[in-house]
Amino acid sequence: MPTFSSPRAEPAGAGAPIARHGRLSAGHSAPVILKLVAAALAVLLVSGASIAAIAVFNIASAIRPGVALAGEDDEGAPKIGSIDGAVNLLLIGSDSGGGNLAYGERGEALNDVTMLLHISADRERASVVSFPRDLFVDIPACPNPDGQSYGPSTSEKINQALSRGGLACPVLTVEALTGIDIPYAAVIEFDGVIAMSNAVGGVPVCVATAIDDRNIPFKLEAGTHTLSGVDALQFLRTRYGVGDGSDLTRISNQQQFLSSLVRTLKSSETLSNPIKLYGIASAASQNLEFSNSLRNVDTMVSIAGALRDIPLEEVVFVKYPSALGDSGSQSGVLPIPDAAATLMAAIEADLPIGLTGDTGGGTIAEEEPAPSPSASPSASPPASVAPEASASPDAAAPPSRVELSDVVEGQRADQVTCSAGQSAGHPGG
Repeated sequence: MPTFSSPRAEPAGAGAPIARHGRLSAGHSAPVILKLVAAALAVLLVSGASIAAIAVFNIASAIRPGVALAGEDDEGAPKIGSIDGAVNLLLIGSDSGGGNLAYGERGEALNDVTMLLHISADRERASVVSFPRDLFVDIPACPNPDGQSYGPSTSEKINQALSRGGLACPVLTVEALTGIDIPYAAVIEFDGVIAMSNAVGGVPVCVATAIDDRNIPFKLEAGTHTLSGVDALQFLRTRYGVGDGSDLTRISNQQQFLSSLVRTLKSSETLSNPIKLYGIASAASQNLEFSNSLRNVDTMVSIAGALRDIPLEEVVFVKYPSALGDSGSQSGVLPIPDAAATLMAAIEADLPIGLTGDTGGGTIAEEEPAPSPSASPSASPPASVAPEASASPDAAAPPSRVELSDVVEGQRADQVTCSAGQSAGHPGG
């Protein structure tokens, strides 16, 4: 069983500070109940791609006011069925603590987790690209909530973007870095991660060697554990307890959690449990902040429908191609230009991507992938395999899969990986 030096999960506002680093009432009509159930299902399906993506839901008018992205008004999102083409959604994990004093004085809000979710136009694939928090990028001019703007800045760490006016700035920054238009975005705080992991019922994780992160602090013995609450939050936050203590190996550990989350959420047990569905929806509405484009249940139903039938082997988690390096007087992470260009060009062209590299230093891959709930004996071959000639000359051939460089780390949702813990801890801060 896991052991922790920090307190166990308590209601929001309780617990010791965590160190910083880097009912539905009676009388509802049947149509209203059905709408809530449908919306809850939408949240569940979206969460199959990423923990932050499960946030988008409007339940009982509890959803927070939206955030206007650059060039976006507050009129709301398109109606159901009107999302055509590929979907790009930026998911931000903030380390600000969301004003909860239990986490201590956090200082400026940083986007310590920045992930781009891409759903293919044919609704057959999804990919999640994680950008290291210490990645050096150019941050463009960003709108300030007071109507002014922050000037552009060069060679800054990407996790500084959220502090420059809020959610709109990370969106503009990732758009500038990747060349990809991002119309949807959401932010989740620490309490949101706790609430969402509780609502799901916990996420199974595998630990190959014990984790001992003395900076948070956080301990987890070797073995298989089902994590929720503070345990889940600390597992996602741990940096100095896995791999080489860098954010790069933390990302691969997070991808293990997210892959397991996808498998959990696509299981028949979860899909058939209305209590879990409602709990996920309720927790999401109270714990996340969304762009105006996501403050519409119809939009989320559309996105959920797009994700519904994507098989596990076609949900790919990728670390943005990068390596440890220096920029001027700062140490951080530098992009690997050629590999990054290939990855982003494939996503922009909406092509399937294939991983040839390993899962990253924070995890150890098991040999056999997990079975996909949506897999069947008659499933089509991967897009990288040439299909047999079709009897119909008008039949469209599947797009060619882009095999990424072996410097690009990541994993598919059907792959089971285990944390490579640093049982001796790490002295860094």
